[in-house]
Amino acid sequence: MSTSEPAEETLASVVMVDYGLGNLRSAMRGLERAGADVTISDDPATFDDADGIVLPGVGAFSEGMENAGPFREALADAAADGTPVFGICLGMQMLLTSSEEADHAGEGEVEGLDFIPGRNRRFDEGQKVPHMGWNELEVERDHPLVEGVDGGYAYFVHSYYAAPDDEEAVVATTDYGIDFPSVIANEAGNVFGTQFHPEKSGETGLRILRNFVELCADQ
Repeated sequence: MSTSEPAEETLASVVMVDYGLGNLRSAMRGLERAGADVTISDDPATFDDADGIVLPGVGAFSEGMENAGPFREALADAAADGTPVFGICLGMQMLLTSSEEADHAGEGEVEGLDFIPGRNRRFDEGQKVPHMGWNELEVERDHPLVEGVDGGYAYFVHSYYAAPDDEEAVVATTDYGIDFPSVIANEAGNVFGTQFHPEKSGETGLRILRNFVELCADQ
């Protein structure tokens, strides 16, 4: 476990889950700029005292879920207690029930965290994958995470997209041949994710990270 230097004006204490996947340092720096005191931790016990939890991630869904297995119960407890849980990229996809990615890789059904019922789907044939680069966010409904970012551009790298069972789980969409969900949230509003990388998304991403930290501070 390693701990970053506290932000000059610390608004909230955030734990970033270290389960072996993800660009933790880049996300940590973005969160610090947004006013968070960030702890990178591989110990689920640290979730108890956190104002918010970040589940980052890059790579394959099946590997992500295998690595995140020891954290599943602690994440579920935190989500049930109302702690903000923020999934980024693969971390967002892991919030759903399952993914076509495991089927595509011949690994069969791999269960996600199931905090937001739904399935991750692969972009259709004919759409260039991965979807990589800057694209626009269209906010579909109110949520504290997307305050002030409608029409902003964010940075994406992914071949699969979230397809929640409930349309109300879709907070923002992005056009890539189809309008896919780029921000999702659970019914209670405390579990949410972005398909893009806010730490790589300039001012739009920093605004989202600030919104997250403020949401944590208000808990």
